[in-house]
Amino acid sequence: MKKKEVVDELTMKRAITRITYEIIERNKDLEKLVLVGIKTRGVYIAKRIQERLAQLENLNLPMGELDTKPFRDDIKVQEDTTQMPVDITDKDVILIDDVLYTGRTIRAAIDNLVSLGRPARVSLAVLVDRGHRELPIRADYVGKNIPTSLSEEIVVQMVEEDGRDQVLIVEGASK
Repeated sequence: MKKKEVVDELTMKRAITRITYEIIERNKDLEKLVLVGIKTRGVYIAKRIQERLAQLENLNLPMGELDTKPFRDDIKVQEDTTQMPVDITDKDVILIDDVLYTGRTIRAAIDNLVSLGRPARVSLAVLVDRGHRELPIRADYVGKNIPTSLSEEIVVQMVEEDGRDQVLIVEGASK
């Protein structure tokens, strides 16, 4: 399998910073926001956005960790490891994930989210949008649009999990 780096550490940092600025610009009442990272790498991206918001706006937003596995239609898992530190009812929730592909993970995330409360609004931030949607879902905040073929896979590596920050396209992936 051939691997090609399409986003390096600096480009990833800039993309996350850009998403953070867009969140600030598009949300009038930042105090109403709750950041919710989709496990696993979405949590790390959410944490970095949370840290940038603290630096830029002197604001410490609550951040939850959402497990989509119990709500997926292709995986049967009973245990839900979701951690939500606040009630999301009437809050503006920003779901955060690493890659937006078919939209099925986001559908599962929304199902889990509404099982926890009734947010006033839900928006979506992703580091990479690779296309190939199967459901009518789009991201409100996108770090990078990286068009791919169906034979390619996007692999996001993050320091917290993989020891380095980068995004790779892996050719010959079986999807």
